[in-house]
Amino acid sequence: MSLAFPRPFSGLRQRVVMPRLNRPDFWLLIASAGLAGFGVVMVFNASYFYAQDRFGDPFLYVRKHLIFLACGVAATVAVSRVHLRWFERLAYPLLLAFLTLLALLLIPGIGVTHGGARRWVGAGPLSLQPSEFFKTVIVMYLARSIVRKRERMTEFSTGVLPHVLVVGLAMLAVAAQPDFGTAVILVLVLVLMLWVGGARPAHLMALVLAALPVIGVALVHAPYRWRRILAFLDPWSYSRDIAFQLVQSLIAFGSGGLTGVGLGESQQKMFFLPEAHTDFIFALIGEELGLWGAVLVLGLFAIIGVRGFRIAMRHPDSFAGLLAFGVTLVIVLEAVVNVGVVVGLLPTKGLALPFVSYGGSALLAACVQIGILAALSRQTG
Repeated sequence: MSLAFPRPFSGLRQRVVMPRLNRPDFWLLIASAGLAGFGVVMVFNASYFYAQDRFGDPFLYVRKHLIFLACGVAATVAVSRVHLRWFERLAYPLLLAFLTLLALLLIPGIGVTHGGARRWVGAGPLSLQPSEFFKTVIVMYLARSIVRKRERMTEFSTGVLPHVLVVGLAMLAVAAQPDFGTAVILVLVLVLMLWVGGARPAHLMALVLAALPVIGVALVHAPYRWRRILAFLDPWSYSRDIAFQLVQSLIAFGSGGLTGVGLGESQQKMFFLPEAHTDFIFALIGEELGLWGAVLVLGLFAIIGVRGFRIAMRHPDSFAGLLAFGVTLVIVLEAVVNVGVVVGLLPTKGLALPFVSYGGSALLAACVQIGILAALSRQTG
């Protein structure tokens, strides 16, 4: 007896709980561990001179990265042992808590501002970026809500519109920080999870068309975003200002060629590529390890994607299947967008490369996501 879901990742399931297997998906853990280890090497490699010049401590960033990685490993182990029903029960409370937190961040004195954006909470080195974890919370909410409304997903007013309103509110909260990259990920996750959950393609297409004027207004009222579009279309004409980082990234890839200039031999990290240890770390990989190094990283992400979607397809529970699909989608989309930006295929967005880029919140969030997939994989064959 199958569910009403017509899509490949949500059909042929009953809402049942299968016994846990002895261990989680092996290849999923190996691929994520490989990326995390790769990230430690590249963060140290990319930040050594920058940290020495700016703070007088060449090990500053890699030391912080290792601390967050240790916390992330602990989080992965802990989350991998959480019972499936706790993910379902916590979906709505976590959504409300994070929406409240994101609203509070906009109040001066509560949110911590860096680089003109108020995205962090905390003080000094202990600050965290809630929007990184909010992506997972949105997936949990959508998975639970879609399952509860599975008989009405083909209806726009009851199956689609409520999810659009909730995620739209979430998008406004993160866009006000501003964090346009996270807002884009939320839109993609919303559309794809609704499609998998049984929404009509015509309804989703109507949503996309309705969003175009909103995007146009956002570009007009934020001139820097329009300049990013122009820089994306013709980076060499803006190589001395807004497209400087992209141009230096392309130079790095060009220098690396097929086999790279050698680990540790990058010239672009010598203050040509700004903060190469964060969003543009993939450019450093391309320069030092060449095409083969870049393909290796992409291959590890491909393994995570394949194993994550496999968990989604094979899990016997509807909520778990949608949750696995959404969590895998977040990881894969962030990797695709980051790489697309670095190689000049997408306009600039402030998204880290999961597991590899420096950034405590992004690393912790990715580890939590792997923990969720590991927990769900215990119940699949």
